[in-house]
Amino acid sequence: MGQQVYQHTLGNGLVLLAERMDHVRSVAVNFLVPAGAAYDPEGQFGIANVLAEMITRGAGERDSRQLSLALDNLGVDHSESAGVVNLRLGGSALSRNLLPLLDIYADIILRPRLPEEELEPVQALAIQDIESLEDAPSSKVMIELRRRYYPAPLNKDRRGRVEDLESLTIDAVRTQYRQLVRPNKAIISVAGNVEWEPLKARVEKLFGRWEPGEVADLVPPPHEPQSAHLHKDSAQTQIAFAYPSVPIPHPEYFAARAAAGVLSGGMSTRLFTEVREKRGLCYSVGVGHDSFRDRAAMIGYAGTGPDRAQETLDVTIAELRKLKDGVTDDEIDRVKAGLKSSLIMAEESTGARASSMAGDWYFLGRVRSFDEIQSEIDGLTPAAVMTHLERHPVRDVTLVTLGQNPLTLTV
Repeated sequence: MGQQVYQHTLGNGLVLLAERMDHVRSVAVNFLVPAGAAYDPEGQFGIANVLAEMITRGAGERDSRQLSLALDNLGVDHSESAGVVNLRLGGSALSRNLLPLLDIYADIILRPRLPEEELEPVQALAIQDIESLEDAPSSKVMIELRRRYYPAPLNKDRRGRVEDLESLTIDAVRTQYRQLVRPNKAIISVAGNVEWEPLKARVEKLFGRWEPGEVADLVPPPHEPQSAHLHKDSAQTQIAFAYPSVPIPHPEYFAARAAAGVLSGGMSTRLFTEVREKRGLCYSVGVGHDSFRDRAAMIGYAGTGPDRAQETLDVTIAELRKLKDGVTDDEIDRVKAGLKSSLIMAEESTGARASSMAGDWYFLGRVRSFDEIQSEIDGLTPAAVMTHLERHPVRDVTLVTLGQNPLTLTV
């Protein structure tokens, strides 16, 4: 399964990736540009999020409405978002519309209007997003955990700060665009029923004169994570925690994913069974793997009542540490089945495949084949996971809680 992945680097540094998927009639295009929240200047936290919203509000000869109509007329399902490191833009459509879709995206990326009259409504939406966190305490505690666990600037949240958003000017947004939206370190990935040579020729024509810039590498300073309690007079206690793991480029990455899968991700996993089903301690509990290029963490969450919060934390951490005592063949088989299912579904979706190719290139500098990933999954065994846990035990846990009373983390 899986087909040839084509790769071409333009003279300005822009990387083009493509995979032909003969069995589909659609195509997806994904743009990854290092212009995420980590690059937000001091006093302008949230500007990447604003830029992601503004960039499709008019481009080239089209104003905002005309641009929306042009995308709709091609049947494009599109999205734009700012992550911690990258700005991501993309869309999917019928394969016959690929070249005109690229023409539109050349306008969006190279010639956005960034109209001043659109800034105020975008600011208002961004501020509403921040204010809505008061009604989403689980999201709020996770944002605070990442802020305290990761070093700057990797700890920035895309939403930014209200005071910074209120003071943003259109000149600041345009300056941020000019400085960061550059071809060097950017990636275009295309997946679907495509022809490589016409695609490469069109990308060269549209983006070949895009001028590179000076996009600095993110080099976080030394950092010591800090636990904290956020007081809130609430009927619920939110518990968030993190501890070190291995990043995606690490050879033990899939073993780390398997360890997380034994703990969380379904009704038969250990945390769900022990913390929720057997003891009835909480309404939600789980742990997942979170990765940057050079660092990663296991990040966990539990939500419960104040009277059961300390016991929920104690039992959850105990289950994490108990994992080093052994995992079963059945648990690993279940994890492998889940990973393979996700892999196959991603291989059948043009959008997922375009995104995974861009992610592979960003993290690894190459694109993994279906067979390579499947081989990694097939190689998972209880022994491999135990070896990983011996090398990377649960340690240095950072805890952030939100609720009436602080909790104590047992060392």
